[in-house]
Parts: sequence; C-alpha cells; structure tokens
Amino acid sequence: MKDTVDIYTDGACSGNPGPGGWGALLRSGDKERELSGYDPATTNNRMELMAVIEALRVLKRPVTARVHTDSQYVQKGISEWIHGWKRRGWKTADRQPVKNADLWQMLDALTVGHRIEWLWVRGHAGHTENERVDALARRAIEENR
Repeated sequence: MKDTVDIYTDGACSGNPGPGGWGALLRSGDKERELSGYDPATTNNRMELMAVIEALRVLKRPVTARVHTDSQYVQKGISEWIHGWKRRGWKTADRQPVKNADLWQMLDALTVGHRIEWLWVRGHAGHTENERVDALARRAIEENR
C-alpha cells in the first residue's frame, strides 16, 4: 500500500433536519479531486457520514488514508463506538437502535482493505482544507434549493 491519500470531509444542513450537502477533497501527491452531493431532507450527521462514504467509494485500490473530519460523531463513531455497536447487533449501550446504522454499515464495509487513520480537526477554525470542503457542502445545498 504505497499510495497515501489525504481525505478531507464535511457535511452541512440548512436546518437539522433539513436540506443537506456534503463535500470531500481527496489529495494524493499533486493530484486532487473534489466531490459533493445533496439530500433534500436529511440531518447534519448523515451528511458528515455521506462525505466520508462517497470519498471512500471513489478509491480504486487499497490505500493508506488519513481522513480529516470536523465531526467527532464520525471520528469517534468509526474508531471507537462501532465495535460495541457491532457486538450488540447495532444497538447502543442502552439497547437502543444505533442512529444512522444504514450509513455506519456502509462506511464500515468501505473501510475494508484500506489502512485508515481517523483525524478530528476543529471546524470553522481556519483549517484551509476543512473550510474548502465546508464550502463544497454549502454550495451543494445552495445549488439545489
């Protein structure tokens, strides 16, 4: 796995729930690819998850990746909480169904074969790439209203 990819992701919602958008930036060496998408009725957490899911979907072979997200929900969910959810049959510690289990299962499946480091970055704090993917997510909402 010699390819290393930096993936920056963000989700946005106009109202929560409401119309939402997501943005992703994939960077490997001097190559970059931007992605974005829209959902007319969603939540901020679903858009955060979709950004990572769609970024991982475009990878054509196993890579070492660093996923940069401003969502502690995504970062902690995939690196900490998911193990317990799977053990308990997609239930939380208090036996409630896991919210967004459909997307967590999709994300879990897409990580197979890759070596991924999950990094949290502070949102809206001047982080260049985070601001860029935030703008992609917000533009997706604006262009689809």
